[in-house]
Amino acid sequence: MITTGGDAPGMNAAIRGVVRLASAKKIRVFGFKHGWEGLITNSHTTLTARSVSGLLQQGGTILHTSRCPQFEKKNGMMRAAKTLKLNHVEGLIVVGGNGSIRAAQDFSSYTDAHLICVPASIDNDVFGTEETIGFDTAVNTAIEEIDKIRDTAVSLDRIFMIEVMGRERGFIALDVGLTVGAEIILLPEVKYRKHDIFHTINENRAKGKRSGLIVAAEGIGDTRALAGEIQRHTRSEVRLSVLGYAQRGGNPTFRSRLLASLFANETVELLSKKEGNRVVGLQKDRLVSIPLSESSSKEKPLDPHLLRLAKLLAI
Repeated sequence: MITTGGDAPGMNAAIRGVVRLASAKKIRVFGFKHGWEGLITNSHTTLTARSVSGLLQQGGTILHTSRCPQFEKKNGMMRAAKTLKLNHVEGLIVVGGNGSIRAAQDFSSYTDAHLICVPASIDNDVFGTEETIGFDTAVNTAIEEIDKIRDTAVSLDRIFMIEVMGRERGFIALDVGLTVGAEIILLPEVKYRKHDIFHTINENRAKGKRSGLIVAAEGIGDTRALAGEIQRHTRSEVRLSVLGYAQRGGNPTFRSRLLASLFANETVELLSKKEGNRVVGLQKDRLVSIPLSESSSKEKPLDPHLLRLAKLLAI
């Protein structure tokens, strides 16, 4: 198995779950280090039920992860496939997000190994699952920090723009914005007009609101410049707070640990049946798996109802 792309709280829990459940079925597990790079360089370690002790509560990934441009090329994938064959690997478990799943789909044409993808990403952008490992932890980290910022905003009569992670998708910003009571939520998927932001802030001030929160995904553009424009065009004092990489770390929450264990079980069951090229997931509180080709080719939609709900609650 490998962990690829950005790290997410609960990856270690997924490693632990896979190894222990596989061990119960007498399946040997290798862990390749630093994601796809480990497959190219044949850097691996044998994982046992004892070697994964104490991982359930740890953030990050003991297998490490990295971006691997070399794997995007044909030669890199051929070398990775050769590594799997050399080590007699019958199934490869890829723990990662949307980009990792697309890479796995490309790699599937180079290897006969059964590929199973386990969605682990704070972005929650994997098609075929309602939630990814790590998302719950990331949003709870953001909520805890923004609740503290709200106290300062109220005390000093300020508007705070809080930038959360999400270069391409706004799942974190949407869920966090709704649950912290943000007056404005800015997402990469929804085009916004600056005039509408100015109008909302001025309208809120007329209602007696002297402080407020704007939650913005990093993918909307230059949040620092936008915060400056908002201050110039309204009568409000505006400050920017960037939460950054803290959202990737920390002990996984109950929800992230639970998903990691459930996904691990589904993964091992699929491999024991010699089923491959699948992505495990959760739909309507049921464990499912869908074709790798389907998950990699479709975009998971935002829930427009949540955005409408956030606007109604922010009056």
